[in-house]
Amino acid sequence: MLLQTEGLTKSFGGLTAVDQVDFGIEKGKITAIIGPNGAGKSTFFNLISGFHPPSQGKIVYNGTDITKMKSYEIAKLGIARTFQTTHLFEQSTVLENVIIGHRLRTKSGLFDAIFRTPRLKREEAACREKASEVIEFVGLKDVENQLVSDISQEAKKRTAFALALATDPEIVFLDEPAAGVNPEETDGLADLMRKMVDKGITVCIIEHKMQMIMSLADKIMVLNYGKKIAEGTPEEIRNNKAVIQAYLGGGDDATAD
Repeated sequence: MLLQTEGLTKSFGGLTAVDQVDFGIEKGKITAIIGPNGAGKSTFFNLISGFHPPSQGKIVYNGTDITKMKSYEIAKLGIARTFQTTHLFEQSTVLENVIIGHRLRTKSGLFDAIFRTPRLKREEAACREKASEVIEFVGLKDVENQLVSDISQEAKKRTAFALALATDPEIVFLDEPAAGVNPEETDGLADLMRKMVDKGITVCIIEHKMQMIMSLADKIMVLNYGKKIAEGTPEEIRNNKAVIQAYLGGGDDATAD
């Protein structure tokens, strides 16, 4: 397993948002996490990416215990994420937003910035080159010099993908990447995720669009009230009675949007 959680738990006061979750993410696969609103999905992502410290349990990435690491340390190891609400600088261009992502891999400090050292200039050029490369990869070359405030919602989603990819990740966690976009755009984002896997990047996704998940994911974990209630292939999840009951309140199967 590329990443594994053991007994992962997070409590906020009297509320247990993630409850004793054991889960593994395989390298080179698309893994999905689904469940009703409030099931603990985003909190699970926040624990793995270091935005919240776990109350209990363990997170191991590539053989390294990352449970107590800070978010920037985890990002440097090769774990990137996007957020449910796209956090971008609206009054900067797409290119300027994405350049920020590769800063994670640079070493210039205040001295370099003040004196415009050769190292700073080299790293600025490298950041621009990397940003340009990932912008082309996500299909935004035609809008790279436009302000983020002027591009479509779908283009903002792709910009968030590009920002994550600019950090040179091994695994990317995508929190509802298809929220707020139409079915055709959803298909385009699914194709982009497959393209990421073809490039050697492992993908883990939270998403409510079940048709997309069922056609995209290699493995699915289902959370309900913070607990893992099922894990398996899309076909196994589709026919799992506990999932149908929890997710749809007893509907025919677990594929409806």
